[in-house]
Amino acid sequence: MIEKILEENKRRLARIHRRFDPLSGEGSTGERFETLMPGAEDKSPIWLPVSMKGIRLTPGNYEHMRSLHDFPYWAAKYVYIKRKGGGDDVPFVLNRPQRKFVECLEKVRLDGKPIRLILLKARQWGGSTCSQLYMAWLQLMHSTSLNSLIIAHQGVGSDEIKDMFDRMIESYPAEMLDAEERKDPDRSGRKRKKMERVGRSGAIYRVPSRNCKIKIGTAERPDSCRGGDYNLVHCSEVGIWKKTDGKSPEDILRSACSGVLYAPMTMIVYESTANGTGNFFHREYEAAKRGISQFEALFISWFDIDLYSLPFSDEAQRERFAAALYEGRECEAAESDRCQPGAYLWWLWQQGATLEAINWYIAERSKYSEHGLMAAEYPSDDVEAFVHSGARVFDKYKVEALRKGCGVPPHSGEIDDNGFSPLASGGWKIWEIPDESGQNIDSRYVTVVDVGGRSAKADWSVIAVFDRMPMAFGERPEIVAQWRGHTDFDLLTEKAADASRFYGNALLVIESNTLETHDRDRHTDGDLSSFILNRLRDSYPNLYARSRSEEAVTRGVPVRYGFHTNIATKPMIIATLVKVIREGMYIERDPACLDEYLSYERRQNGSYGAIAGCHDDLLMTRAIGLHIIFHELDVPSRPLPGSNMLATRASRRSPRSLASW
Repeated sequence: MIEKILEENKRRLARIHRRFDPLSGEGSTGERFETLMPGAEDKSPIWLPVSMKGIRLTPGNYEHMRSLHDFPYWAAKYVYIKRKGGGDDVPFVLNRPQRKFVECLEKVRLDGKPIRLILLKARQWGGSTCSQLYMAWLQLMHSTSLNSLIIAHQGVGSDEIKDMFDRMIESYPAEMLDAEERKDPDRSGRKRKKMERVGRSGAIYRVPSRNCKIKIGTAERPDSCRGGDYNLVHCSEVGIWKKTDGKSPEDILRSACSGVLYAPMTMIVYESTANGTGNFFHREYEAAKRGISQFEALFISWFDIDLYSLPFSDEAQRERFAAALYEGRECEAAESDRCQPGAYLWWLWQQGATLEAINWYIAERSKYSEHGLMAAEYPSDDVEAFVHSGARVFDKYKVEALRKGCGVPPHSGEIDDNGFSPLASGGWKIWEIPDESGQNIDSRYVTVVDVGGRSAKADWSVIAVFDRMPMAFGERPEIVAQWRGHTDFDLLTEKAADASRFYGNALLVIESNTLETHDRDRHTDGDLSSFILNRLRDSYPNLYARSRSEEAVTRGVPVRYGFHTNIATKPMIIATLVKVIREGMYIERDPACLDEYLSYERRQNGSYGAIAGCHDDLLMTRAIGLHIIFHELDVPSRPLPGSNMLATRASRRSPRSLASW
């Protein structure tokens, strides 16, 4: 196995260090074809973007056409930037993460779509510079009258952006800006300025030859960010924009971007390192990641950046490191608070990091007393990038292991007292339909209801249905159906009862909280447990009731329906859920539930809850349902040979059509 690791490491290093020459095009971004430079005596090959196929290239038009189609070429040949550490300005040659970023931008542009991107990044690879110069390329090479707006976090950032544009335009050839200059570079007469300031603010530049403007504002001065006739908008370090009275990131961005048409040759980029959860940048990134936003999400990890690598002194040291990495792959305990457990380091390897990169990570991690501090600067994935103050409850590796059971439900629709009605826009997600094979199992199905509210700002209401039949075969219970939404409470009652009838008169469990012990983390529209439970107990008999002591029965204490979540029971059901996830004891179907697991924390005061801006409604149905399944209900008995239940079990891999319902 060690030899395989070392061989794979060689392949990864070869990919990282493969030749990249933006001038010849070798190893450059996008799909390319090999050809020869027109009219050149040197017969060395060049690699051009496939978008240039079919263009008749001549010595006279080659430079312009190449710069028009090939951003890495244009940047390396005509753009100069400040050298880190001092010295003369240097050509802007894209590094590895910048090439990844540009490939993402170019794919969208070449598809004829508007560019909308949220960039979550590690530090120190020039993401902002790359984005801003890409916009300049669109302005200077592709289309006249494209105006851009760049919003920095604060004044220092805007000064750096101004300095970058000054350097770029100073060294930029006049003939690349002006078609007349290109035709006759030696023409006499007064030449136009390459760039000039507009107004007294010093925040707006005009490039007369291209009839375009570049405006630079800051989030600290919202008035400087008001959008006008802009086509290209870059917002830098959005994650650390502060929300104050009368000004929020949403307000600034709405003002800046509202005038940008959703059309080709437009671009909006929100870029930032992560800065906690629940803020605007976190919410927008998560929406883009889930595919429900106009934007696409792109994450750049620390091991995408070549700077973060620590070579070994010799091959023997590399071999010892690989052996230690493999041997510690299942170790989940760290030796100290300044290192990561072996399981985490092995996960880095599985994510694609080289041995040299992991070696650097170990050395750098020793600077920090908490993993969260390291993750804030050098995130390994977009989950840990959003650092929070609490401690995550569930092991993210174990949570990820549940993902293999998740998938798009084969059926969606509505369930009422007449059964199931297929409907593409229906609220019910159904992974398995009910069958009659397990009717001899008491409470084969368990329906759990987490009560939310009616308004959009209230918590979601969730109804989840579990199937316990697999337990009769030594297998795991599984989620078979789910509804999630905001609805009136009488309709929620009907939905829960109808679904329970549909699933073989399932045991129906309603979460119930009294006013005195209402969970502070649950945002509903008031305490409604009495209303819901009183409505249900007469119309649906198989309703979960809390156990009573013999003394309570003797004294005639009334039956209390519903599962009561309070400061005593919540830690209990969460402890059950921790074990169930750790041991892989159930099958999850909805990936959104896994997202809730990953954003659930134990706070410094000992309480549990979702981190700011996230939800735990799906999670609570699993916690309640799995606790009841594993601790309060008997394990189903295996049916006798030849029973209908066995036959159905054998055919469950091909679910029955819903047409019969």
